[in-house]
Amino acid sequence: MSLMGIDIGTTGCKAGLFSEEGRLLALAYREYPTLHRKPGWAELDSLQVITLIKESIAEAAACAAEDPVTALCVSAMGEAMTPVSESGDILGPAILSSDVRGGEYAGQLAGEMGQGPFYDINPNILAANYSLPKLLWLRDHETGLFDRVWKFLLWTDLVSFLFGGESVTSYSHANRTLLFDLKKEDWSDTLLGWADISRERLARVAPAGTITGTVAGRLAEELGLTRDTKIVLGGHDQCCNALGAGIIAGGKAICGIGTIECITPVFDHIPCYDAMRDARLSIEHHVLPDLYMSFIYNQSGVLLKWFRDVFATADQRLLPPDADIYDTLMREMPEGPTGMLVLPHFEPTGAPDYLPDSAGVIAGLHTDTPRGSILKAVIEGASFYFCESLQALQHVHADTSEFIATGGAAKSDALLQIKADIFGAPFVRLKNTECGAAGAAMLAGLAMGTYDSPDQAVAGFVERDRVFEPDSRNHERYQDLLGRYRRLYPSLRELLAEMSRDRVSGNGNTTG
Repeated sequence: MSLMGIDIGTTGCKAGLFSEEGRLLALAYREYPTLHRKPGWAELDSLQVITLIKESIAEAAACAAEDPVTALCVSAMGEAMTPVSESGDILGPAILSSDVRGGEYAGQLAGEMGQGPFYDINPNILAANYSLPKLLWLRDHETGLFDRVWKFLLWTDLVSFLFGGESVTSYSHANRTLLFDLKKEDWSDTLLGWADISRERLARVAPAGTITGTVAGRLAEELGLTRDTKIVLGGHDQCCNALGAGIIAGGKAICGIGTIECITPVFDHIPCYDAMRDARLSIEHHVLPDLYMSFIYNQSGVLLKWFRDVFATADQRLLPPDADIYDTLMREMPEGPTGMLVLPHFEPTGAPDYLPDSAGVIAGLHTDTPRGSILKAVIEGASFYFCESLQALQHVHADTSEFIATGGAAKSDALLQIKADIFGAPFVRLKNTECGAAGAAMLAGLAMGTYDSPDQAVAGFVERDRVFEPDSRNHERYQDLLGRYRRLYPSLRELLAEMSRDRVSGNGNTTG
């Protein structure tokens, strides 16, 4: 028998087929575009994404002829909600966390309730990134759509519902809406009342690992699954990443390098609310009981995709289908630090800064600057962003002495070495870097009784491959460059905010 983990990200989805012993049998990937109907907007065509999820499942399941899938489980991005009817019709797009809409509602909630009292219920820093500001924007600007909606579903809930199960969401995903009471482990009546949203318009909340139903018969045939394939509730992708990386106890941190790059420390208790709030850090449930997590993140993977699409479109067309364009491009990178600076504010930033009104900068360009140097500078700039933010984690005593690297970009030796050199800490690559899909598959196995404990699941799934130790000479040179990076944003803050506002209002250049 086999298990399937589905990882739904901002720019693509993966379906991983795993043996019960933790061996990756097949991995299918589909990419989808982010829609920008207006400057500052960022959406997914949810119907298109569901179609591509089904394609990836069918491709992976085709490799399971002798080991049919017993259960599937989803690891997914947070925040983005899809409006659906009771009959299962998708009524509109999913608004992504990087979409600028809704910031005024986060400010209104902060003003009326206060960040402190709010954080005591839902330990997140109020910002436009989360689901609630987007829902309130829809209520006030697309009232006809809002009124027709039966439920607003996150991606785990949506897949379960459309595949034949209940619309159920995990604690980790519910937390990303700003409507969840972390300590009560349920929707907050206080926050629902403030927003005037009934709990009936949201999925039921349950622990990750809950069986939510069985894949519907006709769909099971379409996907190449058996009619008794169970649907298991997954969770927020960063939480599934932690399980897939084998972090099932407090005291370790992972660095998930996907479309969004996220550093995630794990705690074996609920951290001190005051200390976490002062550090502008969130608190969220792990997908395992009695564990908690926090995050610092930015849209780093988006920058690599932007670089690929702007600088290497022709190269990509010439490569064979199974070749990785990023491997080809990274071979062009120079040795050592570039001396250039990239401010990675190409989209609104995540925790702990939450900057909705900045813009990206590439500093230090010359007519003889090759694209390999620009690519390396992009990776360096994204890493410098996290160096700044690591101080927030150290403030709450999170262990940042070593990082487990996960996600597609963790396959790159060059990228992990750059990060180790900049952070001054080892980066560990696992033999299976697709930890979101692996964590979801492990949850499926735990729900089905395939494994007696998380330790047993981890023993089969998780194995270290290579440790990238920092080069002390490069680290010293990067420390000097980091000093310059720290001066870059303060010197341009007002100009970048003005340019960002002009772009959103339509007064500036809105191409791209």
